[in-house]
Amino acid sequence: MSSFAATTVTVEIGGSTISFETGRLAKQAGGSVLVTQGDTLVLCTATAGGERDVDFLPLTVEVEERQYAAGKIPGSFFKREGRAGEKAILTARMIDRPLRPLFPKGWHRETQLVAVPMSIDHEHPYDILAMNGASAALMLSDIPIPFPVAAVRMGKIDGNFVINPPEASLEDDGDSTLDLIVSGSEDAILMVEAGADQIPEAEILDALDIAHDAIKKICAAQRELAEQCGKEKVAFEAKGVDEDLYAKVKAAYTDKLDAATSIVDKMERQDASKAVIEEIVAEFGGDESADDHAERKAAAKAAAAKLEKSIIRERIAVHKKRPDGRGEKEIRQITIEAGPLPRTHGSALFTRGQTQAMSVVALGTLKEEMRLDTLGLQTNKYYWHHYNFPPFSVGEAGRMGGPKRRDIGHGALAERALAAVVPSIEEFPYTIRVVSDILESNGSSSMASVCGSSLSLMDAGVPIKAPVAGIAMGLIKEGDDYVVLTDIAGVEDHLGDMDFKVAGTKDGITALQMDIKITGVTFDILRDALAQAKEAREDILGQMAAVIEAPREELSQFAPRIEKIKIDQDKIGLLIGKGGETIRGLCDEFDSQITVEDDGTVLIYSANGELATALVARIQSMTKEVEIGDEFPTAKVVKTTTFGAFVELAKGTDGLLHISNVSPGQRVDTVEDVLNKGDEISVKVVEVDRERGRIGLRLADDPEIAGKSKEELATIKAEPSRGGGGGGRDRGGRGGRDRDRGGDRGGEGRGSGRPRHRSRGDSDPDRG
Repeated sequence: MSSFAATTVTVEIGGSTISFETGRLAKQAGGSVLVTQGDTLVLCTATAGGERDVDFLPLTVEVEERQYAAGKIPGSFFKREGRAGEKAILTARMIDRPLRPLFPKGWHRETQLVAVPMSIDHEHPYDILAMNGASAALMLSDIPIPFPVAAVRMGKIDGNFVINPPEASLEDDGDSTLDLIVSGSEDAILMVEAGADQIPEAEILDALDIAHDAIKKICAAQRELAEQCGKEKVAFEAKGVDEDLYAKVKAAYTDKLDAATSIVDKMERQDASKAVIEEIVAEFGGDESADDHAERKAAAKAAAAKLEKSIIRERIAVHKKRPDGRGEKEIRQITIEAGPLPRTHGSALFTRGQTQAMSVVALGTLKEEMRLDTLGLQTNKYYWHHYNFPPFSVGEAGRMGGPKRRDIGHGALAERALAAVVPSIEEFPYTIRVVSDILESNGSSSMASVCGSSLSLMDAGVPIKAPVAGIAMGLIKEGDDYVVLTDIAGVEDHLGDMDFKVAGTKDGITALQMDIKITGVTFDILRDALAQAKEAREDILGQMAAVIEAPREELSQFAPRIEKIKIDQDKIGLLIGKGGETIRGLCDEFDSQITVEDDGTVLIYSANGELATALVARIQSMTKEVEIGDEFPTAKVVKTTTFGAFVELAKGTDGLLHISNVSPGQRVDTVEDVLNKGDEISVKVVEVDRERGRIGLRLADDPEIAGKSKEELATIKAEPSRGGGGGGRDRGGRGGRDRDRGGDRGGEGRGSGRPRHRSRGDSDPDRG
């Protein structure tokens, strides 16, 4: 008999059942839930530790992927999971963003939310279950969260919205044109994360409305579970500002702080505001030797921060005056440079106000794709975007190190914004990496990255389907007064009620990210924000088009070249050579990579266009059927005989330059009087006898063939007639042949006389 009693609550969403079970696993955690949909199971816990002496919410969210969940062994050297992957980090951020604002002010206990995917069926993605499970675990715990939060995913398949679509439909080659994750409470939407294939704004609103109906059902299931098994919440009184102290600070410093926060320049405004706040703390923080100095200092800082926030918000919402003096729909000044970095494959510098992004493209071969060792179906990526936010971009000094979670999140958002317009590898067989380095930041650096990435891809000559621009929208709501702000600056983001990032083309939305800090955001406000964002996006696209309107026709001279040609399948062995000797030699000679498919498709990867062109020409000359009139300007003499010189026209194919033609107009006693093995000469084909395997040559500058057409060349003799003393087949030699390079060069006159090609069995695995 089991020693535990599990409690389960189920809810049907989009035709599938989601269950929340507690009381069986991880019972010592503050709150523990096993969330199940199909065969995907995610264990979620919420635990609060001891009090910390900090002035922020010490909340951490961890998503711990276990490879065993999908029947995999980690691919690392140590064969165990390492640091969290991108999928886990993005899921942790989606859990964190809607839940963090729900914690009471002054909650300083160490709090940790952990989600562990334990079984993956590749039908139901674990991220949605982890988001719902984290909220359910909080509801079961003693942590004082006021209400549950739920999440659903919206897809669009065959023109219809689908709730929680199957995982396969969301892959790069899936059939869903929308991947919209919505999180919210029973009363309001709190967070949106989306990638879309140029979806109109009206359809996004419809999807949000459908999603919210499902969210309400999941919230109700969480409440039911908490009512049955939830712990009593910790008694905690949110710490507010001392109202008496606030009144004193407001009376004494409103004018000073109003003047300081009205300065347009970000750094000057920060310095001026900091000076006033320090003055407030010095006056109201009490004597440093007093026992309550730390508490009084903290109270003074809180009062000053509240006054600063109140002044700025009222100025924007009521008086319609933004900190930098712009109108509510006004975009900061934009400057654009396309191609500022001369040796990169593509680059762009995008500056909007005091936010500046340098975006750079690097192109590689398909062998340089990103390989994924995750729980998902996708195993590799050929396009990705990286985002870097160094401390100097905001005037600070700090640790550089590797990417932070914010960097990964912003990079993924910019990547998602461009994914819908980046060509497939069939259309553009390159691996594409874009990096956006933020050089200055004062709000919306992720959207600057979107614009910079679009510009740099076009500068690189990547044939994107349409340019993409991004804009960040904000909201300030004071009572019944509110204003939707276009292109929010840092202070408007920090003190505002909504951060709504929208990216897209002129035809529709490609990416969304929205975080709402209040519950009073209606669908009318969202509709206004989307309409205002579209207007701004079109404005920015127009400014981008004035600098570079479409992808450049040619790739950078420093970009690798990838050429694709088709050869006869019978020539594959000839190209590869015995043991791969020929193909490796070509790779070394042209500093390139060559991939040969079984159908004769040859992919050539070269360091630059000149090498690619030369290599294509070489392969085509090697594998094409020699025709009368073909000229070979650098053919090499590979053998001399008494009757002429064998000349290599291509790897494996020789022609015969008869002794009577080695020096036009003159009679020579031996070929060696004029030509020797290893000499390079320019020759033209005047005879092709495929039945006899004979290719006859004349020197390209031979006056007898000058200016002759193909038909006229066919009438010219490659050698004197038999018995003429000039040699020929009666001397034991063939006029020319396709030869197996692994065979005997001295074998003229033997065999059937038909051209001989290398066997497919001589091919080498290297060609793949």
